[in-house]
Amino acid sequence: MMNKGRDILHQTQSLCPVCLTPIEARHVVENDSIFLEKTCPVHGLFKTRFWEGRQNYENWTRPKLPIKQRFNMTPVDKGCPFDCGLCPEHRQHTCTAVLEITPNCNFSCRFCFAESGPGNATDPCLEEITDLLAKVHKVSPDANLQISGGEPTIRPDLSLIISRAVETGFRFVQLNTNGFLLARDPDLAPRLKDAGLASVFLQFDGVTDIVYNALRGRPLIEDKQRAVAACVENDIGVILVPTLVPGVNIDQIGPILQFGLDHAPGIRGVHFQPVSYFGRHGEAPKDDRRITIPEVLKEIEVQTQGQFKAAAFRPSACEHALCSFNGKFIIRDNGRPSALTAFNTDCCTPVQAEQGSKQARDSVAEHWKAPLKVPGPWAPATNEDGLDKFIRQARTRMFSVSGMAFQDAWNLDLERLKGCCIHSVAPDGRLIPFCAYNLTRADGKGLYRKP
Repeated sequence: MMNKGRDILHQTQSLCPVCLTPIEARHVVENDSIFLEKTCPVHGLFKTRFWEGRQNYENWTRPKLPIKQRFNMTPVDKGCPFDCGLCPEHRQHTCTAVLEITPNCNFSCRFCFAESGPGNATDPCLEEITDLLAKVHKVSPDANLQISGGEPTIRPDLSLIISRAVETGFRFVQLNTNGFLLARDPDLAPRLKDAGLASVFLQFDGVTDIVYNALRGRPLIEDKQRAVAACVENDIGVILVPTLVPGVNIDQIGPILQFGLDHAPGIRGVHFQPVSYFGRHGEAPKDDRRITIPEVLKEIEVQTQGQFKAAAFRPSACEHALCSFNGKFIIRDNGRPSALTAFNTDCCTPVQAEQGSKQARDSVAEHWKAPLKVPGPWAPATNEDGLDKFIRQARTRMFSVSGMAFQDAWNLDLERLKGCCIHSVAPDGRLIPFCAYNLTRADGKGLYRKP
């Protein structure tokens, strides 16, 4: 019979959420919930739920063999996470480099990594951005690039920035956007496509305006639909990106996936982001204000009536296993998804970080762009045999469902951070793990992101 008491499952390191002092931390199980527990000698005990189910935790975790050789831009001095750039202690390559081209935004959302909003903050100029692109490509030539902000579409030279990225050598360029201007400006999507944009990472929190009023402060579902249509019409792949907030839009998981299926193959998939707490949400969040990866997977299966089963998802071979999940599906002739991936309970075989990095980069670049154009992609050719049909469907009907549990000051695990492969580009060109770059103390002061 499974022990329902308190056990320490793993020792790690973290930071005090009040002062960001490095402190020891533990993964502790209590009543089948897993907590990150840590004690600051000044500010006391902090305990944050980050996983649900001891068996889920023990089956999901994977040992990983760190990369053997990687560029280093900064030396080890103060220790993780204060030497990012990346330093020699980091264990993974850059799979996605996130380049912010503006601190300004046309929204002022309740949840925002960058704490962006309408304002007159100075944007980096095109020459500065071009220099940053060259610096990143020099040290991480195989990385995918995500152009972000703030809201990048408010820059009138966005298409030129995308062109510069392509000319620099980035093979996959994606735009992180709220989609508002893509919906309102009919010329924007074709300009971005002509410049070389492959994919749009579209903020998409639900299918009702109740959700958008709560999270984004205005009704937006019609704009989201128009943004999707504009991208699909211009052969730009779309990934829907919901921020999942308990009490607001957890019940939207199934409807979001159905919306994605209804608009596939133009919509390439859904990437869920369980809420994390930065900047504007400096107060200590209660555990019922979080949703863990196992709970997301359970909701996916229940809300889709088993179309997407929890057993079809697996941890990433790239970043730390506790950070994310992913699953690949083919949409069959009847419109239902068929899983290509499956959960493997062999938690003891080490994963090569180098191999996982390449798999992640290649998978995103291949499956998040617009589908291959073929005549009548939804109708099988009369002379196709089983293998030919499968290959064609894999090239035209792939649907990705994934999620990333970003860490904040309360649940930050430095072991997970060292395995991060999503790196923000600092203004001086350093590459900083995403969760470290956006980290803020309880009072809202950032570790790397400066006001």
